[in-house]
Amino acid sequence: MKFLYLLRHAKSSWESPGLPDHDRPLNERGFRAATVMGLHLAQQGIQPGLILCSSARRALETLDQIRPRLAGKPALEIEKELYAADAGALMTRLRTVDPAVKSALLIGHNPAIETLAAQLIETGAKEDMARLAEKYPTGALCILSLPIDNWKKLAAKGATLDGFITPKDLV
Repeated sequence: MKFLYLLRHAKSSWESPGLPDHDRPLNERGFRAATVMGLHLAQQGIQPGLILCSSARRALETLDQIRPRLAGKPALEIEKELYAADAGALMTRLRTVDPAVKSALLIGHNPAIETLAAQLIETGAKEDMARLAEKYPTGALCILSLPIDNWKKLAAKGATLDGFITPKDLV
């Protein structure tokens, strides 16, 4: 069994219109949401063996609020390719994760994170499935269990949605 955590970066700032999209920081609400989500991960005992994070500033700042709250020392890979990746590219990247890694946290962007979740999920709690289908807000976390022994076997409609948590659920 493998576990995949899909985290959309927290709310970013639009205060500097001339700033390249890749360089946009979190806004105050985003920092609070990322902190709350990090505390939730810690309280739930979620310990990813690997964190894959987009190189975008807002994703890195989300990571900075979460990582110190995680138990253990997960491996970290910050990848520029995750910034503009679509769901297919994310799936391809996840299939290259070392089979020894039991759980992975992917911090990325919409629409790719939302599309990937929709492609992977076969079953789950009806309420969580409905909420996920409606919207994947910034800072939201999708928790998936995968009945596979190797990430190469990651496939569409092969996951169970074990939880869908938004920052608003936690405040």
